[in-house]
Amino acid sequence: MAENALADVKTLSFERAIEELESIVKRLEDGKVPLEESVAIYERGEALKRRCEELLRQAEARVEKITTDASGQVTGTEPLDVQ
Repeated sequence: MAENALADVKTLSFERAIEELESIVKRLEDGKVPLEESVAIYERGEALKRRCEELLRQAEARVEKITTDASGQVTGTEPLDVQ
């Protein structure tokens, strides 16, 4: 079952993954979740965090920087260096 739960994380949109991650954080912060369940939802939270990071990296790779010449005229685009 745990493998299925983690597998479905790989299909979530960024918005859905972040929403679920926020829900998990809130539940853990409330401190009313039994230990075993806390561990399980923490592990899912880690998977959701990795999914969000992966989707953000993909989005960054698609962003392009607009280039201009000395007079400010647009000359094209190049990959954005986000380091």
